[in-house]
Amino acid sequence: MTGRFRIAALAALGWIALALAGQDQPLKPADGWELYSLTDQSRFEYRPAQGIVLGTNGVVIRYGEASLTADVVWLNQETGEAVAEGRVRIMHADQVWVGERIRYNFRTRRMQAEQFRTGRPPVFVAAEGLDADTAGAVYTATNAWLTTDDVAVPFDRIEARQIVVVPGQYVELRHATLYLGSVPVFYFPYYRRSLAESGPRWDVVPGYRSRFGAYLLGTWWWQLTPQLEGAVHLDYRTQRGPGAGLDLQGHAGPWGDPRLEYYYAHDTDPGTDPRGGTIDPDRHRLALAWLARPWTNTALRAQLRYFTDPRVEQDFFESLYRRNPQPRTFFELEQSAERWGLELLAEPRVNDFFQTVERLPEVRLNGWRQPIGQTPLFYESQSSLGFYRLRYPETNGWIEPRVEAWRGDSLHQVIWPWTVGDWLHITPEIGGRLTAYGEADGPGARTSDETRALFHTGLDLSFKASRTWPELHSAWLDLDGLRHVVQPSVRYLFMPRPHPRPTALPRFDGLQPSLWMLPLDFPAYNAVDALDKMHVLRLGLHQRWYTKRNRTVSTLAAWSLYTDLALETGPGQDTWNDLLSDLVFRPRSWAVLRSAVRVAPEAGQLRLAFHSLTLEPNDRWNWTLGHYYLHDDFRNDPTAWGPGHHLLFHSLLWRWDDNWAFRITHHYEVDEGQLQEQFYTVYRDFRSWTGAVTFRVRNPRQGPTDYAVAFAFSLKAAPKYRVGEDNLQPYGLLGR
Repeated sequence: MTGRFRIAALAALGWIALALAGQDQPLKPADGWELYSLTDQSRFEYRPAQGIVLGTNGVVIRYGEASLTADVVWLNQETGEAVAEGRVRIMHADQVWVGERIRYNFRTRRMQAEQFRTGRPPVFVAAEGLDADTAGAVYTATNAWLTTDDVAVPFDRIEARQIVVVPGQYVELRHATLYLGSVPVFYFPYYRRSLAESGPRWDVVPGYRSRFGAYLLGTWWWQLTPQLEGAVHLDYRTQRGPGAGLDLQGHAGPWGDPRLEYYYAHDTDPGTDPRGGTIDPDRHRLALAWLARPWTNTALRAQLRYFTDPRVEQDFFESLYRRNPQPRTFFELEQSAERWGLELLAEPRVNDFFQTVERLPEVRLNGWRQPIGQTPLFYESQSSLGFYRLRYPETNGWIEPRVEAWRGDSLHQVIWPWTVGDWLHITPEIGGRLTAYGEADGPGARTSDETRALFHTGLDLSFKASRTWPELHSAWLDLDGLRHVVQPSVRYLFMPRPHPRPTALPRFDGLQPSLWMLPLDFPAYNAVDALDKMHVLRLGLHQRWYTKRNRTVSTLAAWSLYTDLALETGPGQDTWNDLLSDLVFRPRSWAVLRSAVRVAPEAGQLRLAFHSLTLEPNDRWNWTLGHYYLHDDFRNDPTAWGPGHHLLFHSLLWRWDDNWAFRITHHYEVDEGQLQEQFYTVYRDFRSWTGAVTFRVRNPRQGPTDYAVAFAFSLKAAPKYRVGEDNLQPYGLLGR
């Protein structure tokens, strides 16, 4: 039946239409149109000659992606023009418009209104005199206000004489004033707010800390253009003085998103540095980060970290300091091709109190693993050339010890992967390395021109075996079938004793302290200047258990074991190296057990143990508890990590209801018998923002106990933290 015939039939049988008008079912007077009744009193009157539909007492009209709800609607089906009155609500895609009288065209999507409200989280707008072209997605209105508070009378809002809205992209206001309640606090001649990203907002963190006294940390986040946004920091600490900073974030398309941060504090009580020296009260921090990919397979990376003293970030940016206490400064250019990659790295030292290996610069050519003609062999290489300077921290009154020289290094190896019997994977390799050093210069230099040639050979053996138990079920472990995969592996490496030995070479790239095993393959093993005789077997056993949960394959457990067997030993070296175990076990989808253990078998010594259990059965509470033990390691070995510790820790989050939540975190030092750190946070969900009150106590090994309490809040429209970030980095709740 055609649309026009259906209209005529309904007009002729009007009593049927009236009988059906009270039913909650769609009426289709023309193709593409849907009409619904909202109440028993809703009525539709059809005028086929004019193509007019009159709906009263609450109706819904849908056409395409648009939906209109109102008390009264006049609709012209031919032109698509609708005039709606009384509690008008128009929805198109994810945009909502609300008013008392709106003229809307379903076909052209043009809209006119004397007064209206619209919004799509996180931004809501109300205005007068609307003239909108929704097809072109441009809306113009006068006497408007904008808010992130989705209530009838918002507390925070911006009022403006004129507004232009492009849904999903931006809102633009002229002669705008920011109001908090009824109080005007800021005037903007011109204001533009991105609807796709977070916009201007204040972050204020008041608090108290033993080292600072009372403090107030304020940040104004703003967006000047779509290509530039930033933040202004204004801080004051009663015992330490004022601080201020500026952050700039650019958006340059393929040229990346460069970020510049500067902070200055006039510290009235700066204290001393780690070596007992006096810290200047004028303290600065400058940071730059940049990643760009301007062309295909081209990457530019840059990072700058400048501090006037070694404690400035520890004092004022604790979250950043705990993530990386000694950040690098570098510039890197990388160009990749199908078989080759070229890198340029420049790494100067900008902080005299940090030990740094400067690369001024280093050029590296990587030959990715690639077949050699039509043979089963593969070739891989890495070559580098650079000028290096090892600089030790400067000490007052002493000449800075440093070592500088040029170095060229070239590694080449051939690999032959093959399979025996479709199950045993064998990969032999053979390679060589040539390294040349210039004569070292500087107060700490002790080496002359040297050339070192190295040969190595290796072999990888591995296979996989599996078994499946489809009939195995367990409600307790949430098992629906079980598959076990086991993969033993053996890595053999031989490298004869080189000449000259590492002690006769400058240590630009030597061994570093490590809690885990170093790799035994090249070029992953990159301690170029520490290469020495190696004759070793690495034994590994990797196991995985899989099951079905929620109709998908899930990993029940993953367990890996490693150890090294030295076929030739040197002075003070054990035949059996440390045994390492790495386990992840998920007995339920909401429970995770993690374990990492490192044992010295010949010494019978537990060197490292980390265990944690995380329970998250629902969205109301989760609990993590664990144990971390690290044995003291003062061996005469560059991989020794120094002093250890013995910690018990837990973190409990409990959501009392939709508005209140609590988090408790404790770190207990077993050897010293004291709570090393304790966090207590109360979260409150308000109408359009969330707040958190945090109390922390720290008992450091050296120095007095540090107490801190702070109140932090975050707008829901522009959250300060991503989900779970305040758990991983709780120090941000106390400030920066």
